[in-house]
Amino acid sequence: MRIASIDILRALTMVLMIWVNDFWTLTEIPKWLQHASATEDYLGFSDVIFPLFLFIVGLSIPYAIQHRLSKKESTFTIGKHILIRSLSLLFIGYFMVNYETHHETLGLGRYLWCFLMAFAVALVWMNWKKSPVPQKWHLVFQIIGWLIFLYLAIAYKGGNSGDDWMKPQWWGILGLIGWAYLANALAYLFTKGNLYAMLILWVVFNILSVLATSTDILHFDGFAGYFSTLYSGTIPAFTAAGVVTTLLFQKLGKTGLKLPYVVLIMIGVACLVYGIGTRHIWGISKIQGTPSWLAICSGIGFLSFVLLHYVADVLKITQWANLIKPAGTATLTCYMIPYFIYPLRNLSSIRLPEILNSGFVGLFVSFAFALLVVFFTGWLERKGYKLKL
Repeated sequence: MRIASIDILRALTMVLMIWVNDFWTLTEIPKWLQHASATEDYLGFSDVIFPLFLFIVGLSIPYAIQHRLSKKESTFTIGKHILIRSLSLLFIGYFMVNYETHHETLGLGRYLWCFLMAFAVALVWMNWKKSPVPQKWHLVFQIIGWLIFLYLAIAYKGGNSGDDWMKPQWWGILGLIGWAYLANALAYLFTKGNLYAMLILWVVFNILSVLATSTDILHFDGFAGYFSTLYSGTIPAFTAAGVVTTLLFQKLGKTGLKLPYVVLIMIGVACLVYGIGTRHIWGISKIQGTPSWLAICSGIGFLSFVLLHYVADVLKITQWANLIKPAGTATLTCYMIPYFIYPLRNLSSIRLPEILNSGFVGLFVSFAFALLVVFFTGWLERKGYKLKL
């Protein structure tokens, strides 16, 4: 069963993510809209979007696994699906984060490398079975995609001198989602969706966030450092909060909506109070992943879900979201499209007049770009082309 509010919240978040990710092309935009720098104690609008997406991943996990269980899939089969999906996200994120440090001109050059990377992702993870492409080409296209990835890895030139090879770095947005999804989906699966177990996991991740920020206990070098996203707590905590939200809603909502609404609002407000109240200790920083940032954005997640659930699932007011629906149903496709557009923009001499890249006019044009990406995603989806992990 699809929950309208989850799809709408996912679509809204994806549209906003494409919008704020386009801010690098603009000048003279308000500070409050932008990401805070690594040293700032500050929460910009852009700093809230990714945590909300992680929260939505958690909201969806119980419904997705419950659906698979209803089809009599075994725990092993579901676990394998979770692992493959997570590794796919880590793999794509690994390539994306290395695009950021690819030398601009050496080898293929940064932008051609990025375009080919996006093309390879489309070839490998296109849901070819539901596309109009004849079946005989499905495996061929996927093999070509993997060969492109291999070529890109061999041809990679990173760092200022171009002597560096690819490395995980911070895993990229999709990689962070992959870690958060892996930990929480497996925990949900093997605890059989036990609310108390997931509550404990959420608390543990929050404690790990405090330890990682306040001490050196969780600072490891070498191979263990690759798993820092998990043991530093902050990123998977957002997704755990989403899982807890869904489980609380399912458990408490059996006798009506009043109780789950009250409980989730109380938790949301408590998170906001905790986050703001501890700001003087850790500061609010997305880049540092502070517990205060975690708490405030988690609180926003709890409250946003309650509001949208009431509007979309109780009042049934959903028509307004039809415009952005593809961003919620073909999310990966939507996310990948800019990775084709930006390289083409940089490889060409096509540029918008400066007035369209500055201030509030630039923000409007940038938001229109995000909507165009969503519309194109919808067109592709209707034609049968949709990425699926």
